[in-house]
Amino acid sequence: MQLPDLSINYAPIDPDFLDRPVISVCIETRQNDDELPMHVHKKGQLVVASRGSVMCRAPDGLWIVPPQGAVWIPGGVQHSNCVSSFGKIYCVFIDPRAMKLPSECCTFTISPLVRELIDRLAAFPPLYPVGGPTSRLAQVLLDELVQMDSEQMYLPISRDIRLQQLAAALLRDPGDRSTLDEWAERYAMSERTLARLIQKQTGLTFGRWRQRLHILVALQRLSAGISVQTVSQDLGYETPSAFITMFKKALGKSPRRYLADRKNSGISTTN
Repeated sequence: MQLPDLSINYAPIDPDFLDRPVISVCIETRQNDDELPMHVHKKGQLVVASRGSVMCRAPDGLWIVPPQGAVWIPGGVQHSNCVSSFGKIYCVFIDPRAMKLPSECCTFTISPLVRELIDRLAAFPPLYPVGGPTSRLAQVLLDELVQMDSEQMYLPISRDIRLQQLAAALLRDPGDRSTLDEWAERYAMSERTLARLIQKQTGLTFGRWRQRLHILVALQRLSAGISVQTVSQDLGYETPSAFITMFKKALGKSPRRYLADRKNSGISTTN
């Protein structure tokens, strides 16, 4: 996928060498860590954001995980995870033989119980004794994971090179307010052809698709502590109130309330 570097990631971990059905690893990022290149492993990966945000990329799209959410990446799917500066995340690697989870990438709402189980499991070595207390804890976690509810923190992109280039351009400069006709001219297409391409590949109109991208970028930056005023300017909104109105229509809450509610329901960030 020809997307710009997202910066920030963690040291590589190869879960396929860890012979356990599920393991949990807690990772805290520094400032300006490099992003881990696109990679793949047999085990599925659940990425849980405790502090900061996570953006995951795969061949068909981008997923954002604000605090106290999670993204699921099935085994065998190429991906890379980008964590905001000074973030705290949990990576839960799951053997596909241990349980049945979605076969495609998606985001989830994480219950308080699941968050505590993930946090507790991360305190033990990944090669914990089979059949012991930690193994039973891991099984409870697996039982709870199948009951998670999905969310739509996702920007569909598809493998079409033109759509990937458009997404890359908007990620580099999300405040670019060029019209659909202006974008079409840049790619030597008619406005109608580009509109049909976006609708066919993503299921969204250009306006809705760009708004989804703005929501993802906003969540990533707001979760990193950037002010609403700065984010609204970065996304090309004339006033913070205009940005807040868009955000509230999309997610049902103001940015401040949305992030506060997520934080209040999540894993303690003081661990």
